[in-house]
Amino acid sequence: MRILIADDDPVSRRLLEATLARLGHSVLSVADGMDAIAALLTPDGPRLAVLDWMMPGADGLAVCRAVRRRQAPYVYIILLTSHNRREDLVAGLAAEADDFLTKPLDVVELRARLRSGERVILLQEGLLEAQKALERLAAHDDLTGLWNRRTILDRLDKELHRARRESTHVGVAMIDLDHFKAINDTYGHAAGDIVLRQAADRMRTILRDYDYLGRYGGEEFMMVVASPEAAAMAGVAERCRRAVAEQPVTIGDRRIALTVSVGLASTTVAGYDEVALLHAADAALYQAKGDGRNRVVGWDDHTGSGRRASATPDLIGVTAVAS
Repeated sequence: MRILIADDDPVSRRLLEATLARLGHSVLSVADGMDAIAALLTPDGPRLAVLDWMMPGADGLAVCRAVRRRQAPYVYIILLTSHNRREDLVAGLAAEADDFLTKPLDVVELRARLRSGERVILLQEGLLEAQKALERLAAHDDLTGLWNRRTILDRLDKELHRARRESTHVGVAMIDLDHFKAINDTYGHAAGDIVLRQAADRMRTILRDYDYLGRYGGEEFMMVVASPEAAAMAGVAERCRRAVAEQPVTIGDRRIALTVSVGLASTTVAGYDEVALLHAADAALYQAKGDGRNRVVGWDDHTGSGRRASATPDLIGVTAVAS
């Protein structure tokens, strides 16, 4: 393990360096408390530190406090001191030191305390990994890996607040797999799951860094589009439609044709109200389904209905949605 030593006494520091090296550790050595803080607060800094209580720049307690103000990753701190009074130990614990070693050092005791520190660090790393996994599960759809309904709606809410504050606009695309019930009925739900994952993967490939895609529910997806301009938004939706429809999904020796219908709405025509925006996108999607599926339809507030943004699978250009 990589260990930081902070001690202004060069003889004590070299002795501790040699001892830790014999125990198989990599050592970073500093003579000043401020240097210790700088080293421990770097992203790849040591996770275990042995600090002398009294140092120039910042003493061991000040180093503890500075490190503890950072949330993660955790650094296990052992204070090295000749103090053994009860009030000194209380002060060290109040500064959130993990352990203490008294001078002169006993190698057997040092080894045992380092092992305790390593166990704590490994446990903390395991907890952080588990926390990350839980956070991912809470935010993502477990079948497709896309954002789940709660997360994509939360993202829409944030984008709407940002757009209103900055006087910009945002769009929504509601995307529905065509004839998905027939796929489930004909090939089974396992095949339906494969189709959903394939569709999600294909749509993911056309996303820009500032677009967001989530599974809204069942075979329906929702995309939050950062470009509110009609032509740009329709272009994103058309690329999404083409990506899904460009080739069948192959499951064993079966080839399943797959298309999507897309309904568009933006704040330029539906305003900044989330419910109204989603209602307009849903209405445009409903019209895309009614017009024959496998197409993109955008909401037009002048007519109170959807207006075609793309028509057929072999369409080369994309006509802008009226705004």
